[in-house]
Amino acid sequence: MPPRTVTFRAATAAAVLALGATLLAASPQAGAATAEPAPVTDYCRGQCDDILPPGENGNATLVEILGNKAFGTHPAHSDDQLDRYNGLVAGHTGLTDQKLTEFFNDASFGVPKDQVESVTSPRDDVTITRDKASGVPHIKGTTRYGTEFGAGFAAGQDRLWLMDLFRHIGRGELTSFAGGALANQGLEQQFWPQAPYTEADLEAQVEYIRTHEGARGEQAMADAQAYVDGINAYREKSKNGRYFPGEYVLTGKIDAITNVGEIQPFKLTDLISIASVVGGQFGGGGGGEVTAALSLLAAQQKYGVAEGTEVWESFRQREDPEAVLTVHDGTAFPYAGKPGKARGTALPDSGSVTAEPLVYDRTGSAGTDRKAPVKAPAGLRKAQGIYDDGVIPEGSLPGSGSGAQRRGMSNALLVSGEHTASGHPIAVFGPQTGYFAPQLMMLQELQGPGISARGVSFAGVGMYVQMGRGQDYAWSATSAAQDITDTYAVDLCEPDGSTPTKDSTHYLYRGTCTAMETLERTNSWTPTVADSTAKGSYRMQVRRTQYGIVTHRATVGGKPVAYTALRSTYRHEADSIIGFQMFNDPSYVTDAASFQRAASNIDYAFNWFYTDSRTAAFYNSGMNPVRAADVDPALPVRAERAYEWQGFDPAANTATYTPFAEHPHSSGQDYYISWNNKQAKGYAAAGFGLGAVHRGDLLDQRVSKLVEQGGVTRASLTRAMAEAAVTDLRGEQLLPELLKVIRSRPVTDPGLDAAVQQLESWRAAGSQRRESSPGSHAYSHADAVRIMDAWWPKLVEAEFRPGLGDGLYDALTAALATDESPAASHGPSGAHSGSAFQYGWWGFVDKDLRQVLGRPVEGPLARTYCGGGDADSCRDALLASLKQAVAEPATEVYPGDDTCKAGEQWCTDSIVHRPLGGIGQKAIHWQNRPTYQQVVEFPDHR
Repeated sequence: MPPRTVTFRAATAAAVLALGATLLAASPQAGAATAEPAPVTDYCRGQCDDILPPGENGNATLVEILGNKAFGTHPAHSDDQLDRYNGLVAGHTGLTDQKLTEFFNDASFGVPKDQVESVTSPRDDVTITRDKASGVPHIKGTTRYGTEFGAGFAAGQDRLWLMDLFRHIGRGELTSFAGGALANQGLEQQFWPQAPYTEADLEAQVEYIRTHEGARGEQAMADAQAYVDGINAYREKSKNGRYFPGEYVLTGKIDAITNVGEIQPFKLTDLISIASVVGGQFGGGGGGEVTAALSLLAAQQKYGVAEGTEVWESFRQREDPEAVLTVHDGTAFPYAGKPGKARGTALPDSGSVTAEPLVYDRTGSAGTDRKAPVKAPAGLRKAQGIYDDGVIPEGSLPGSGSGAQRRGMSNALLVSGEHTASGHPIAVFGPQTGYFAPQLMMLQELQGPGISARGVSFAGVGMYVQMGRGQDYAWSATSAAQDITDTYAVDLCEPDGSTPTKDSTHYLYRGTCTAMETLERTNSWTPTVADSTAKGSYRMQVRRTQYGIVTHRATVGGKPVAYTALRSTYRHEADSIIGFQMFNDPSYVTDAASFQRAASNIDYAFNWFYTDSRTAAFYNSGMNPVRAADVDPALPVRAERAYEWQGFDPAANTATYTPFAEHPHSSGQDYYISWNNKQAKGYAAAGFGLGAVHRGDLLDQRVSKLVEQGGVTRASLTRAMAEAAVTDLRGEQLLPELLKVIRSRPVTDPGLDAAVQQLESWRAAGSQRRESSPGSHAYSHADAVRIMDAWWPKLVEAEFRPGLGDGLYDALTAALATDESPAASHGPSGAHSGSAFQYGWWGFVDKDLRQVLGRPVEGPLARTYCGGGDADSCRDALLASLKQAVAEPATEVYPGDDTCKAGEQWCTDSIVHRPLGGIGQKAIHWQNRPTYQQVVEFPDHR
């Protein structure tokens, strides 16, 4: 079997074995407290801050849930970071270093004695100290096992219900667990087919880590077991003490009067299930080749094969020379580019593609939203129906909801010391993971043998801090989304040699007619107090092949095939635990280079950023498969040995992967920005949308200006982030070109001229979506914002549909939505999700308008579309669409939802922390900003 990773693992084997004796010294049975460890030195010296709204406490008893529903009260520390996070919108303009803690937590290690709120010792070798300010658990162990047990116990205290939800989402069992609401049905139907496993598959992944990763792998699984033991200890104590999360009562798991019922024990395989949800949604990349093929076919049908391919490639923008880059010094990292002459491409026959069915044998309310409310006891009626719209509203998670795609988020701004006031690097960075109550992540500090860190971990996989700070360094990540998922066309066959059809359940694997494996989940539900959905059930079914999961059926050259999705991290959902373990180990991470080596052990596609007192650095992680020569990774490929990944072994889904040096990386560049933009020259985009205009430009232009001026401070870099967070990308980057075309001649219609003037004033004021005064809930330049929101989808259609034609326009918009404004409900996390302007037709509009205006364009579109390339006709089309936009009333632009009335602009944009439990939160001002965020500047080093 080929090695899971490349030469680095072998190169560090000696170091790992040397560490092994120390790491494995603490056995799970070691409960006696040892000597107090030496105090940890905090080299940040008060210059590390962080924030994670709404609050640390994510558990609520039944009484607390009922109090929230009846009186709006909140459990302690469930909302005390919300106002500080929200306050930065108004407060960033006057921000100084001294004022940072008005908007962020002090992220120093430890808790001063006068700030201790509580101390818990679930074992005699660990203490959990919570601070008064935010209730964050500071976990300090004298043994390794005790430290990890404490981490699990604290996770149970803060996120027990959330962890239970996510292990059931990962296992495809959400409706059976939490109720049959239509959104719950949709969520498990969206997630489970991406990572369907049997229990044996999950156990095999645990064993793989334990047996293939040396001493660190053994320690990782020992740590994970200690963490699970801690969760279960809290699970039992809270159940017996009747202070468990109240959602267990409302969903019928436990009787409120008798306490009869059970919270099912957690096990190691649950962590694999949770990791599959988290890693798959935030650390995936590639895929979608069938959709890409359909848009290519539409282009070829419109223009012919040669010109159609050229047109399609100009929209695909695999290597746009105008794209904003993280590594901007010219260094190239070629990967997944377009081959000169592709081999093995398997385009479907026109009209032959059908999606693989997933749901079978529906009964009762399955596939509907039919309700049958139970008669709730009087004391529970305030909480009745809290999950009628699902435990996680449809579209709230990245990659979920109707028509959703896997989307990456998060941003990072780092400036090297030569450009800062102190001479030390500064970083403002964090993951943008949507907004929930409680959050998917939780803050914690871990101090124990071989572990020293504070930061966030995704609930349920919090053995280590995943993003945060160590003793003299800090790190964070953004989703990278490079191409680690491919689509194969497997030839269908019949075992008796008869003629196959598209419905055949056998396929050719290396010349042998092989049965597809069938994986199933049967779920059923009945109404509860929390979810009134009527009784129902269904069966989910997927087919698995050696080339991945079947997603579509089609014919290629008249012969039936199944299209399969093969992700390099499939069957390796938790292998990245090794890299996270290293991040937390102060004896391993000692500088930028050792951090980059640690990051190379993360298998999911992430951009990792690092800072200490000397160096800012970057590394792109991921299991990047080495493809066969001349295979086009953007399109489906034939499932034949000649076109497989090099070194491919389907038994454990291993292959040959690109080595460390071929991943984009850098140390000491003048500055770094990332907002899910292109990493570096030559690193081909895995999908549409990495073109000439990207939201990364909002950061790049601000940070480059700061670097040019010099003397950057924590406050000035935070201001740059915060200003970008309330700026409309379309207004800043595209409105000047739109106005240039429109103002090429006088606008004679008085109403249109007034609208153009409003847009001009808004652009001159910075194109912001920001309150006129704190708490006004009304934007400055509100009319201009409304006009832009109404105009953008209309102008894109007016600009491109006439030239592309209906078929190609529809195919391209299926591959890349035209808009993702804060007011749009189709963004990566649905409405009220904060993240905006990641994907849209901004780059296409920009290039097309510059082509119309006769300006230089690198990597132009193959044709000019606005007005057929005629400037006057283009102007007429833009004005006609603008006139339609001006006439559209606010009630149609902002149609209203469960949170907002129709026409409420500020509210439509606002961030809503979607309740994953029984506690709701108030809406806050829109910000396009990380959910968890750090501001760090280390003045010293070990």
